[in-house]
Amino acid sequence: MKTIDRRKFLETGAAVALATAALPSLANAATIAKSPHGKALAGVFPIGWSPSRPDGKLDLDSMVAQQKFINRGKVAGIAWPQNASAWQTLSTDEWHQGADALLSVKGPSAVVLGVQTMGFDIAKSADYARYAGQHGADAVMSLTPPGASDAEIISYFKTLASASNLPLMVQAVGDVSVDTLVNLSKAVPSVIAVKDEATESPLERGPRLQARSGGKLEDFSGGGGYTFFPEMERGFLGTCPYVGLSDVLQQCFNLYQAGKKREAFNMFGLFMAFRQIPRSNDYVLVARGVFPEDAVMRVNPPAKGKPARPAPKPITDFEKAEIRRALNDYLKPVLVA
Repeated sequence: MKTIDRRKFLETGAAVALATAALPSLANAATIAKSPHGKALAGVFPIGWSPSRPDGKLDLDSMVAQQKFINRGKVAGIAWPQNASAWQTLSTDEWHQGADALLSVKGPSAVVLGVQTMGFDIAKSADYARYAGQHGADAVMSLTPPGASDAEIISYFKTLASASNLPLMVQAVGDVSVDTLVNLSKAVPSVIAVKDEATESPLERGPRLQARSGGKLEDFSGGGGYTFFPEMERGFLGTCPYVGLSDVLQQCFNLYQAGKKREAFNMFGLFMAFRQIPRSNDYVLVARGVFPEDAVMRVNPPAKGKPARPAPKPITDFEKAEIRRALNDYLKPVLVA
C-alpha cells in the first residue's frame, strides 16, 4: 500500500482529477492512501445500492450500470455492500455476483468491497477479503464486530488484512471509541480510513481522531453526506453518501481541496436543496437513466427487538415529475455523469 501527501496528490493528476491549486493548511492532515492499482482512496465513495428485479433477484445489469455511472461522474469510488446496500440480505452467491459485476467495469473509479457477514463469521469474511484481493478490488471495508473488545477488533482486522493484502476502511458505528480506532490503526497498518458513524458526533470527534492518529487515518463521514461541508472544514478527506448525486459531491470535494471554498459551498447547497425534495433519493437514479423504472432497492431487516419499517408508499407521478424537473432546471449544468 502506498501513501502520498495531499499536495503531491493534486499535482500528479490522480484518477479523481482534483485541481492543482495549493491546499489549505491542516495541522493533522492525513496522507492520502492509494490502492495497489494507483487509485486514490479519498473523496466521495457512495455506498452502492443492491438493485433487484421485481422477482427479488439481484439485478446484475443495474449493478454494472451503477458502476459505469460512478466512472462517468469521475467519482472517486464506490463501496458495496454496506448498510445502504442491505448487505444482510445478500446470499454468498449474490455477494460474489455483485462484486464481479462492479469489478467488470474498468475505469478510474475505485471499488471497495464490504466483507462483514452475518454473525461476523471471521472465516467467511476472510474468504470475501481474499476474493477482493484476488479479483482486482482496490480496498475492503467492514463494520466493527458489535460488542467486541479492542483485542477482538484488532484480531478481526488483522485477519482481513492478511487475507486481502489491500488497504482497509473501517465503518465505526454505535459506541466504537476514538481510543479503539487509534489502537486499531497502530496495530494494523493496512487500516487507512474510518467511515465514522458512531453515536458520539463524528463532527466533534473528527479532529481528535486525526490528531491522535498522527495524520495516519483518513476521516470519512456517512449519514447521507448531509454534513460533508463542515466535515471538510475539520479535515475530513471523504464521505460515503448515497449514489444519486455523488458526482455533485465529488465536485464539491474537488473545489474545496483546490481552495475554492465559496464555489464548494455553493455546490454543496445544490446537493442539499435537491435532497430536500420528497422521495428524491428513491428515484434519482431512475430519473438519471441508471436504474429501470421497476427497480427495487433492498433494505436490511430490522435490528433484533425492533419493529420492521413500514414499506414506503409507491412514488407518485407528481413526485417523479418534480424530481425530474429539479434535475433538468437546477442541476443539469453540474451533472457530470
